Amino acid sequence: MSRNAPTSTSRRTSGVPHPEGVGEEEFRAALARLAAGVVLVTAHDPEDGPRGEDAGMTATSFLSVSLDPPLVLVSVREGSRMDELLERQPLWAASLLAEGQRHIAGRFSMRGRVSDRLLFQDMPCTRGEASGAPLVDGALATVECRTQQRVGAGDHTLVIGRVLTTSLPSSDGRPLTYFRGRYRHLA
Repeated sequence: MSRNAPTSTSRRTSGVPHPEGVGEEEFRAALARLAAGVVLVTAHDPEDGPRGEDAGMTATSFLSVSLDPPLVLVSVREGSRMDELLERQPLWAASLLAEGQRHIAGRFSMRGRVSDRLLFQDMPCTRGEASGAPLVDGALATVECRTQQRVGAGDHTLVIGRVLTTSLPSSDGRPLTYFRGRYRHLA
């Protein structure tokens, strides 16, 4: 190999890369090395059943977008229950989970679950006044939002929400993080 030739430490772990970039497995392996906070995104679906039903989704793609106005962004899988719900229900919330709430993150990250009703059943939460969505008791922080914009991005939808309220239910504690495909605790 020539001294000036570009070197690459990446390996092609999926068969064929996308025409304009890396393959899915290579991309996943690289981004797994980015630590992320874990949130539970929730919304109340008033159209599901006589009194409506709550829906929840674990997310690690959640971030602050703007201070003025206060905006946050969450990425949801296109065509998922949460994507469909947030398309017609503009009010939603996010609870920033504490390290002791790993079981909550695990519950709401299961694929193919039948109903969220059972997942919320024994989970301590408070109904948000602005959103009507469940807010996890003991979370490090909660935010209630109104969708301001939805942007299609590959196989996900980026939902940008205007923050309506915030609270700090747990003034002490450490965040639940996700790194290399597992929930982690900060040292």
